[in-house]
Amino acid sequence: MRRRGSGPGRTPALVFGAGSAASSLLHSMVFDPDSPFEPVGILDDDPAKRRERLAGIPVVGARADLDRVVADTGARVVIFAVGNAEAGLIRELRERTVAAGARLLVVPEAGETDELGAGDVRDVQVTDLLGRHRISTDPRAVAGYLTGRRVLVTGAGGEIGSELCRQIHRFDPAELMMLDHDEATLQAVQLSVDPQAQLHDPSVLLADVRDAGRIREIFRTREPDVVFHAAALKHQPLLERHPGEAVKTNVFGTLNVLEAAGNVERFVNVSADKAADPVSVLGYTKRITERLTAAFGGLSVRFGNVLGSRGSVLTAFAAQIADGGPVTVTDPDVTRYLMTTREAVRLMLHAAAIGSPGEALVLQAGEPVLIAELARQMIALDGRPLDIVFTGLRPGEKLGDVLFGAGEIDHRPHHPMISHVPVPHSDPASVRLLAADDTPEGLTGRLAELCAPWESRPAA
Repeated sequence: MRRRGSGPGRTPALVFGAGSAASSLLHSMVFDPDSPFEPVGILDDDPAKRRERLAGIPVVGARADLDRVVADTGARVVIFAVGNAEAGLIRELRERTVAAGARLLVVPEAGETDELGAGDVRDVQVTDLLGRHRISTDPRAVAGYLTGRRVLVTGAGGEIGSELCRQIHRFDPAELMMLDHDEATLQAVQLSVDPQAQLHDPSVLLADVRDAGRIREIFRTREPDVVFHAAALKHQPLLERHPGEAVKTNVFGTLNVLEAAGNVERFVNVSADKAADPVSVLGYTKRITERLTAAFGGLSVRFGNVLGSRGSVLTAFAAQIADGGPVTVTDPDVTRYLMTTREAVRLMLHAAAIGSPGEALVLQAGEPVLIAELARQMIALDGRPLDIVFTGLRPGEKLGDVLFGAGEIDHRPHHPMISHVPVPHSDPASVRLLAADDTPEGLTGRLAELCAPWESRPAA
């Protein structure tokens, strides 16, 4: 009791959830003299936990009792401490908390912090309102192909590439080589992996995957064992207008890396859900990279949209909200599969451990999200009444993305969030015949032909 911190200046707080996260949090709140919170009770929907105590703090009710308990205890904040929660629960609790005159805070998700303490509690983010997915992976399986290996990541400065570098670094590779053509983002990811790194560090490789000679030289001199190929152009509307640029980077760039890679132990191509039954230039080029990767004995990992990446719907909405609106959504019924970068990369590393050559590993965490609802939630977090304007679907855009193409079966033999689908091969020689300087219409048509099933392709 002498160690217990208390006193004026602390904010009275209710904790929602009576599990392991809440236990760690309450212990910190009670015994850390620097804790900004004074716990006044716990809420939990499990009737079996009524009258329980954590760190001496009692369970005083359930979700439905929040209004009453806030009034009785004088709590000014409610801290959400549930690690695996559906989006509806978090949104409902936020609405109840605001209606009761309090403020909702959340504990970090697994992976955001090493040890949970009262100082780690943060404001609600839009990713919290989309739900929290408990992703179980086997670190030993991932370490089995990364620890002590020479690992190369292309597109290392991008959202996925940089998170790959950070997570791979924790598995103690013999060398982590980070390749990108953008010097600013390359330096940023280098410092995020090692804040003490120097600019002359040989782990940083400034190169463009379009440059076949430079890529061959890097593979010849650095001899990577494992390759994660994340370099790509991905802005769908721009690529509809400039398909030649998509071909140069996404198709020819991938082929350059595959041909230079030779007999690396493991080659992982970062794909996208747009590759399933593609209807856009981005989708066509991603599907072709899956087929090329399969032809060279590598595997691809396919997943939905990544929240927070440059050009993503999240960053676009945030900029529009900061500008005072309106927030633009293409269609009231448009849905997308959304994942956080951390979720996507964590699953990707595990998928690469259990995948086989010639497969696409399809990642799925949660159900498709209604984009209009995402916009409404972000506006609600901002607190200002802003309009939502519907602008219509753009060229090459689907109303709802799919993760599986025609004839692909959702087969999950090893992990509940990872499906395995076989990928037919594409002939590299035929792909090299693409004319990047063709008209946009002609090139897009040729890309569509290369993605068609063999039986429906026109005769040569």
